[in-house]
Amino acid sequence: MKRILLILLSLATLTATAQETYTQEEYLRRYNNLVNRVGAAGVGVETLLNRWQEAYPDDVQQMLARFSFCYSRCQTTTVQQMPVDRYLGREPLLPMTDSLGNKSNFFEVTEFDEELYAQANLAIDQAIAAAPEHLDYRLVKVDAMLAFEQGNPDMTLQQLKALADVHFKQHPTWVYEGLGEVDDEQFKAFMQDYCVALFRLGTPGGHEAFKSFSEYLLTYCKDESLYVNNLGSYYLTQKDYKKAQKYFDQVLKKDPGDMTALRNGVLLARGKKDLKLEKKYLELMARHGEKETDRASAQARLNALATKK
Repeated sequence: MKRILLILLSLATLTATAQETYTQEEYLRRYNNLVNRVGAAGVGVETLLNRWQEAYPDDVQQMLARFSFCYSRCQTTTVQQMPVDRYLGREPLLPMTDSLGNKSNFFEVTEFDEELYAQANLAIDQAIAAAPEHLDYRLVKVDAMLAFEQGNPDMTLQQLKALADVHFKQHPTWVYEGLGEVDDEQFKAFMQDYCVALFRLGTPGGHEAFKSFSEYLLTYCKDESLYVNNLGSYYLTQKDYKKAQKYFDQVLKKDPGDMTALRNGVLLARGKKDLKLEKKYLELMARHGEKETDRASAQARLNALATKK
């Protein structure tokens, strides 16, 4: 995710001799400029990081820089051909079809060096220990782990559950670089972002983690519409229409204008080929839709269905 790249700090050209000593701010400036020129793992970065760490072993910015260096180095990318529409939620770089009409798409695939990833993980753990109030550092760790695990996010799921435990049991005052303090609603929104990321992996492991984490969040946030809708979406993908409808209707009972539940309810009804059920959701959308365009399109569909025998 972009957050991993944004966490890169920066410092300037490496011109120091072994005898020169800089302030923490000067190391940060020099690192930033150097990374801007050569990249997070370019020539000279490791040397500068080693000097910075020796001079200021407790500097959190140095720990974050070490994470960025190791995380960048641990990844290599290749382009591989696969007979699928999407890979880990991503569109193909080059969509193709063979002479028989079979899909033969090309995707960018990332491979990880486990030893270097472990070093990156250690560095971000050190930063979290040094500044436990920084939610952004914890989310950087989750982002890296999600990418590392590819389509089987077992460790990511446990990390997310542990983070939810900290938030809902300890009620810390989180801070996030650029946002300031993070309130409860913002935290819930961050957690929903991860639910969506797990779902979009498009793998059985991703979908099961999506369901498991949504259920876990509901143990702390009973009846939270975001997470109830997630369970409906999960069962909709499984074509378990009865369970899916139960969750969508639970949301709509609380908020008849919830567009996620309404849109998914319409999809569910069409999957069942149940015109009566589709009309039920369309009527709610025509009355309570969030936007005028939503209400108008729902009414137009109702008018069209009215002409069918």
